[in-house]
Amino acid sequence: MCIICNPAFAGAFRGLSYKSRRSFLRGAATVTAGAFVAEAVGPALADGTLNETLAAGLGAPTATIFVAKKIITMERDNPTATAVAVSGNKILAVGSLDQVKAALGERPSRIDTTFADKVITPGLIDQHLHPILGALTLSVEVIAPEDWPMPGKFNKAAVTREDYHARLRAADAALKDPNAWLLTWGYHPLWHGKLTRADLNAISKTRPISVWHRSCHEFFLNDAAIAALGLTEAATKGKGEWSEQVNFNEGHYWEGGLNFMMAPMLKVLATPERVSFGLKQMVGYLHANGVTAYNEPGALYTPDMWALYQDILGAPSTPMYSTFLADGRGITDRVGMAKALAAVEEQIAVAPAAPGKKLMFFPRQIKLFADGAIISQLMQMKDGYLDGHHGEWIEPPEQIEERARLFWNAGYQIHIHVNGDLGLEVVLNILDKLMAENPRADHRTVIVHFANSTEEQIGRIARLGAIVSANPYYPVGFADKYGEVGLGPQRADVMVRSASVLKNNVPLSFHSDLPMGPASPLNFLWCAVNRVTPSGRVAGPEQRIDIDAALRAVTIEAAYSWRQEDRIGSIAPGKIANFTVLGEDPYAVDPMKLRDIPVWGTVFEGGIYPVAKT
Repeated sequence: MCIICNPAFAGAFRGLSYKSRRSFLRGAATVTAGAFVAEAVGPALADGTLNETLAAGLGAPTATIFVAKKIITMERDNPTATAVAVSGNKILAVGSLDQVKAALGERPSRIDTTFADKVITPGLIDQHLHPILGALTLSVEVIAPEDWPMPGKFNKAAVTREDYHARLRAADAALKDPNAWLLTWGYHPLWHGKLTRADLNAISKTRPISVWHRSCHEFFLNDAAIAALGLTEAATKGKGEWSEQVNFNEGHYWEGGLNFMMAPMLKVLATPERVSFGLKQMVGYLHANGVTAYNEPGALYTPDMWALYQDILGAPSTPMYSTFLADGRGITDRVGMAKALAAVEEQIAVAPAAPGKKLMFFPRQIKLFADGAIISQLMQMKDGYLDGHHGEWIEPPEQIEERARLFWNAGYQIHIHVNGDLGLEVVLNILDKLMAENPRADHRTVIVHFANSTEEQIGRIARLGAIVSANPYYPVGFADKYGEVGLGPQRADVMVRSASVLKNNVPLSFHSDLPMGPASPLNFLWCAVNRVTPSGRVAGPEQRIDIDAALRAVTIEAAYSWRQEDRIGSIAPGKIANFTVLGEDPYAVDPMKLRDIPVWGTVFEGGIYPVAKT
């Protein structure tokens, strides 16, 4: 389950009380940008749009011709080039230098050799991530099963119980203020063993300690934290399923149990200063990984938060598009079926897509949810789990069908979160019904995450005209452990059947679901091409794909999944001049070194943005 769409988290976040937008932004502004992103100075405008307007009245401006060692276009009929002409935010011509000059004719131009020894790709895309979660989790002490390199800080993996507790003790010792909270994210019991209130009390009996689970769906608190938040055992009684999802004696709160602690916890965790710092850090992190566009499906919206988004994500200095989908579950829960479509349109109207904007909702696209999260092993599996536990539904099947039908009949493109093969079976059965009732061409229903599936289901995805956006990190990060616990090796190794998707001619894109996986498109390539786990073995070797298919999954196919393929995702005349500049050619390096390719920087809407040195 996406914690952003957990009612406890969403309700608590909406309930955060700031006196005014001005006071919220004033608090946020106390955090300087540092090396992450230049301080915001006003609303975002695309320089290229302004240039094109001036050109209409003053004659064509001088075009810039970027020359490079190699330009990878992702255009089938013109796959490589060495020069690209740009005016304002638009691409004018692509080819050899002579071809580009010829295409420009008498138009004035200048040659820019900044990238003469570099490789240019289309601007890399993370099809799906969560900016608020990325801001909050990665701005606290990160102690996780994998490395998390961030701007100015490298968070080394902790892979054993001993490592984890040593890191907790070190984090406690590093805090100079004896009353300051120790906030940490990344704990996972499969690596770090069982964690209880008593374990945290052993770190400190006086400092409040809050441990946020790697899945983002669970918290662990010590005595001091419980007291600071004003939590009592009596308050957790008599609340049905919520009460079953708390172990007060062990300081453990999960899923529905978050309702008992999330509101006061967010007042500590989501201060204006912390959210601002986290968002700026996230922008720096994404830029360092070559990302020029991302999408948050099922956006959590509040006016205060959107104001901060505008100031940071929409700042003139931020070199990427931040795009959003409305949350078909949360909005419908809040207003009911009869008012859902109008409420969705009202939210989209907050920031409609338009030329010159960096911050926007995609029109007539919606996010829905099926089964639970992979990281907490709550996906719905046909054959269950080895230990006998069962998955969960975020939305029960009858509700998924009711809501999918509402948006389907209104002509929306549906993006649906689904992780288990039973969850996928339910989704495909619903899609089958909808196609029979109201056939739609080019509906592009997106199967999001796509952790577990069968070969027969992939054939159905193809026949029904759906597409897939997968997280290629799943088999790399989790197959070893899930082979031992929960799924068993056979099912664990074939998570994310990328090769089977492509064999069935289904469009495939990749995403991180940050912070569920690292938001590094080059790492997506590495995972999908190699599928090498931390133990050094290959998980599901038959599901490896080639570099070209993997690169398409973070460029043109990601754009296609958003219906933006005419604007971004490849390097072709008429498209937006968004590029990622690499130190090496992904097609030429050893596949095991794909994630180590240096990112020099990006070109965003024609402007050059080198990665800050840290």
